[in-house]
Amino acid sequence: MNNRYQKAEILDMLKNTLQGYINLGIIEAECGARPSNKMLLQELENEVLECRKCPLYEGKKHYVFGEGSPDASLMFVGEAPGYYEDVEGKPFIGKAGQLLTKIIEAMGLKREDVYIGNILKCRPPKNRNPQEDEIEACFPYLNKQIEIIKPEVICALGKFAAQTLARTNISISNLRGKLFYYRGIKVVPTFHPSYLLRNSKGKRQTWEDMKYILKILGREIEKNG
Repeated sequence: MNNRYQKAEILDMLKNTLQGYINLGIIEAECGARPSNKMLLQELENEVLECRKCPLYEGKKHYVFGEGSPDASLMFVGEAPGYYEDVEGKPFIGKAGQLLTKIIEAMGLKREDVYIGNILKCRPPKNRNPQEDEIEACFPYLNKQIEIIKPEVICALGKFAAQTLARTNISISNLRGKLFYYRGIKVVPTFHPSYLLRNSKGKRQTWEDMKYILKILGREIEKNG
């Protein structure tokens, strides 16, 4: 009986010691129990670079995987790369991307603080809208990105990102300003920056959405908003 109690005590002590190592990150660092988010995203990007799931890969110059902090609490998701994104292989760097950067900075953040991606990883011809079969083929990559990063909030930019993540066909005008959930993660739809370039009246509504996101994140709202 005494030996049994001693063994139980030893096991409890070992469990507590092991948990202590896990809490300190020693086991992950030395044994590689779980790769970092950065490593997991790199592995996924390597997979995307070999993707042939839909014909879009044939006409693209670069896959546009996504970029930003692998541990971001805020993730922006658009619909698809445009011309400049296709040329550079980076998301949101054209005029719409420059506006998005200004929005992010107005929130008191930097691009490197958030993560930016798209539903599609390849540019549709002549920037046409994503097709249903293309979204179906490519969305698992975004889903995996979300699973790895585990952001607290996803800002869905525009119709296709919002409808895909909210699982609805409701227009973006009726979706924005509302809160949805994707796999337990808060989703806040808003207008796409390219829409704001054509319709300045949407900027005030978009800023209201950004303030809502800041509130969810527990960050101080900028007074100049």
